[in-house]
Amino acid sequence: MLHRIVAGFTAAVAAFAAAGVAAQQYPTRPVQIVVPFAAGGPTDTVARTVADAMTKALGSGATIVVENLGGAGGTIGAAKVAKANPDGYTLLVHHIGMATAPTLYRKMQYDALKDFEYIGLINDVPMTLLTRNGFPAKDVKSLVAYLKANASKVTLANAGIGSASHLCGLMFMSAIDQELTTVPYKGTAPAMADLMGGQVDLLCDQTTNTTQQIRGGRVQALAITSPKRIDSLKELPTMAESGFPGFSISIWHGLYAPKGTPKPVVDKLVAALQQALKDPGLNKRFADLGAETVTQDRATPAALQKFLTDEINRWGPVIKKAGVYAD
Repeated sequence: MLHRIVAGFTAAVAAFAAAGVAAQQYPTRPVQIVVPFAAGGPTDTVARTVADAMTKALGSGATIVVENLGGAGGTIGAAKVAKANPDGYTLLVHHIGMATAPTLYRKMQYDALKDFEYIGLINDVPMTLLTRNGFPAKDVKSLVAYLKANASKVTLANAGIGSASHLCGLMFMSAIDQELTTVPYKGTAPAMADLMGGQVDLLCDQTTNTTQQIRGGRVQALAITSPKRIDSLKELPTMAESGFPGFSISIWHGLYAPKGTPKPVVDKLVAALQQALKDPGLNKRFADLGAETVTQDRATPAALQKFLTDEINRWGPVIKKAGVYAD
């Protein structure tokens, strides 16, 4: 009996030591970041920017590749990472959908709070309230007045149930106490294309997707949803300045690994993320897109875990009140 106990203890120590060596050498092969949305979208842009900067931070020989696995509001890609081997070679970059999916979807293949190791927050991305060119309202005040008189004639586009634009639209309708005809699309790109083409009237979407369209004059911007104005769109007033002091929404992004990923590997990823967020190229890219890089104290596992929990508690009642669910 004693022999077996000693042998078991020895094996456990050896396994622990091997894991420690593997963590010290990590990464020895390409690391994959899963983006649970289509290529070219806002989250994809964020993930590829972070991947480039983290590759440099991890040092010589490190490689990070991005895989796009869209569908079901980001839950398919998130489920893949939740079920992946917890060795640090499969990661997830996800946005606010991590917080809204537990309420939106009746059946989930993962638990957003229990099935992941947290690496840290990445950035905050404000939303912009847009109209098609030629729309009668030229500011939020005149938009609200127009909607009160013509709500049945106005269409509000979004990128699909659970998308950032969908959530912003729900918040906007709640703020003005007015139901509008919503038009869901299969992604941000087709929603924006139809807004630019005049097929729909309104869209509320992330600055990472709207800044270039606003600057190019292809859409009309009325307000931004951040607490203060941003440098890339200085002329755009906030919703608070436009008469809605409680209207504030940012689409944040976080980095996750599968539950059970060894702590030394998680620590390496946290350090690499924090170093990446100091990268001048990354910060310029984010600033050009209207996004704000988080401070170092928010790029931590504890900060992301608390923030995700708070966001689930924040959005759950909003979604339940709207009665919006997905299978």
